[in-house]
Order: sequence, then structure tokens, then C-alpha cells
Amino acid sequence: MFAKRPSPDPAAPIAAGGFTPPLGPFANPTAGVAAAAGLFVIAVFGLIQTTGDPGAGAPKVKISLGQALSAHPKAAITASPDVDVMAEADTADAASLAPAPIAGFYAPGPGGLLPVIAPDGRTPAQAYARPFRDTGAPKVALVIGGLGLNAKTTRDAIEQLPPEVTLSFVPYAEGLQGWIDLARAHGHEALLEAPMEPADYPQNDPGPYTLMAKDPPAETIKRLEQLLARATGYFGVTNYLGGRFLGSDSAMTAFSTALRRRGLAFVDDGSAVGRGSGPPRASADRVIDGTLDDQSIGQELGALEDLAGQRGQALGSGFAYPVTLEAVKNWAAGLSARGLALAPASALTAKSGR
Repeated sequence: MFAKRPSPDPAAPIAAGGFTPPLGPFANPTAGVAAAAGLFVIAVFGLIQTTGDPGAGAPKVKISLGQALSAHPKAAITASPDVDVMAEADTADAASLAPAPIAGFYAPGPGGLLPVIAPDGRTPAQAYARPFRDTGAPKVALVIGGLGLNAKTTRDAIEQLPPEVTLSFVPYAEGLQGWIDLARAHGHEALLEAPMEPADYPQNDPGPYTLMAKDPPAETIKRLEQLLARATGYFGVTNYLGGRFLGSDSAMTAFSTALRRRGLAFVDDGSAVGRGSGPPRASADRVIDGTLDDQSIGQELGALEDLAGQRGQALGSGFAYPVTLEAVKNWAAGLSARGLALAPASALTAKSGR
């Protein structure tokens, strides 16, 4: 599975709430403007002196103003804690992908932006996928999941792995949009993990908004859209757990139909082979880090190469363990010399029947 992690606290809020400060002496605007300004300056100075930069640990993306405008020619560019627009110098890597959201591929939803198919028929699965030029060499793709919960391993995966490696993010991660933005700035396409009911539920609870096997279609779609609205910039969805959900025909029909209508792909960890028709599909052939040591991971990666040589392509899945990241980084460095091409997972997706 892409995200081997403790279940999130079901009581944890999905979206941050607002804050309304008491007015106190500032209820009179004439008397309070100067006092408010002075107190604000003092408070900010005191906070920085006490705790340091409050945004120091947050993921940040630096892009050029030209790049932002080329990606959003008709959109207003605004500053945010996650994106630092640089007018003077282009600091984006040559492999970077267009910042999200891309105009035409989103619409407001009840909890945030939701992916939509553009008027010309192009889909978010196409718009947010990493471009890939097929040279005819056997293709090997990897999805590394569980990202967003541990800042260090998430940043290591984004910054150290080749941009062709697809990254999968936990929907409950703090600063989720910032992590996806950072991944795209480094050239990685992204997947969003959807928690699905496992066979041993409720002993094993994937967290809030888990997609349940016995839910009616309308409830499945509602919960899925609540998850999709957590962020933007992903080309598809992957499963987190889901043994019971993936085995339900009615649940998978509702799930697959919803993804197809929103133009998203479904890439699973190998536990849903042959399940779900409609959206572009791919299933992992091997889990590369079932055993956490260099030798075992190396053997699994070698098996993926062999499978790609036999079939023309192979897809592996793994988790963002430090040992996995190091092994993948070293393995990928010599892949082309062995006659294989490292490809994003989107390049291995195939359109299934409707």
C-alpha cells in the first residue's frame, strides 16, 4: 500500500476554521487605529523574537512571475504562504511543472476547488501529469507514498528523487497544498490518497471521510469530493488500504464513475488489479519495500526491471522510508545505462472501458 502510517485522529478537523478577535477598546475606529497598529507591530516583533519565523517549517515554492503568468494567462497572481512569486529571477528548475491550479481544470466546490474536465475535453489527468516522451525503451515507473506527514522525509523525497518518480500525498497532511506545489516545482507529478474501508474495519480505521463499502453511491461521491477538495494539482487518486471497499462492485462503480466524470486517473497499489472501469488505470506490479533493507529493495527493483523487459513496462510502489528513498535514488541513476526508461506513473495508465 502507498501509505503505511498510523490512522489519523478521526476528531481532527479537515479544514482550518476562522478566528474572530474580540474588539475590546478597538470598537471605536477613530480611537483605535493608532493603538491597533502599534500593538500589531509589537506583537509581531515579540512573536518572532520568541518563536522565530512562524513559516520557517512550511513548504515554499519559488517561481518566476513569467512562469506563473504563462501557466495562468487569465488568472490573477496573488501571494500566499506556499508560493513566493519572484519577479526578478526565475528560480524554478528546468524540470518544473506548471503551478496549480491550471485555468480551466477546476471549479469551486463546497469545501475547496474540485477538478473538472476543460471545455475542450482535456482532463486534469492530462493537465497535471508529467510529460513523457516514449523512446521505445522498456518503461519502469515508481510511486512513493505516505508523503506529507513527516516533513523531513517528504522534503527528501521531493528534492532527492528523480522528477520522473510519482509522489503520493496523504489527504490529512498539514500544508498539503504547499507540499504538492513543491513537488510540482521539482517536476514530480502527484497523486492524492483516498482512505478506503479495509477488511478489518473498524479495528483498523483509515480516518475521516473513509470511503465505505456499504455506503450508497451519493455518500461515496460526497466523501470523495470532500477529499478531492483538500488540494489541487494531482493527476489522479490512489488507494490507502481498502480491502473491503475495493472488493465491492457497487462501491467501485460509484468511485470509478466519479473519477471519470472529474477527469482523474486511478493508480492502485496492486490490491485492485482489474477493479474499476472508466478512468485511466494502472496497478502496481510489485511493492519494493515490503522488507526494509537495501538488498531486498534492490532485488525488488531488479524484478521490476525484468518485468519491464518482458512486458515493455512495469510499475512499483513504495513508502517514503529513508532506506527506500536512498535505494531508489541510487538505482535510478544507472537505469538508462541498462537500457530502460524511468517514466512517471501517468505514462503507464491506460484508458479502461466506460
